Amino acid sequence: MAMADLHNSIKCSTALAPKAAVTDNTAFVSAICDTINFGSCEFVGILGTNADADATYTVLVEHGDAANLSDAAAVPDEFLLGVEAMGLNYASDDKCWKIGYCGDKRYVRVTVTPASNAGNAFCAGAWIQGHPRKLPQSTQVV
Repeated sequence: MAMADLHNSIKCSTALAPKAAVTDNTAFVSAICDTINFGSCEFVGILGTNADADATYTVLVEHGDAANLSDAAAVPDEFLLGVEAMGLNYASDDKCWKIGYCGDKRYVRVTVTPASNAGNAFCAGAWIQGHPRKLPQSTQVV
C-alpha cells in the first residue's frame, strides 16, 4: 500500500525557535499561530537535555480573536487534544511532545514555564496546521 500525501496537506511554522538555554524559570512563549484557512492546529514541542535534576514544566495554551492576543484566555479543556498537565520534567530529556487545538478562536499561543530550574533548559517547537482550505500547501521555508 502506498503512503498518503501528508507533505502537501500541512503547513509548518516556527513556534519556539531554538535559542540559548534558560537558566532560571523564564517562560518560553511561542509565536502566535493564525488558524485562518486551516481546520486543525497542533503544537509540537521539543525539550533538550535538562541540567537541573528537579525542574518541571507547565504548559498553557491560550486563544483569542485579536492578532496580538490582547484578548488571550486559557483554552478550555474541551478544545484541547491532549492535556496541558502532561508531566514534563527533568526526566523528559530530548523528548518530543504535542498538544492540539480544536477551538473556534483564530489565534493560538503556547507558553512553557519551567519551575525549580537552576540549570540549563532548552525548549523549541513548531506549529503544524492541517486540513487546509487550499492545496497544495507551499514547501517554502517560513
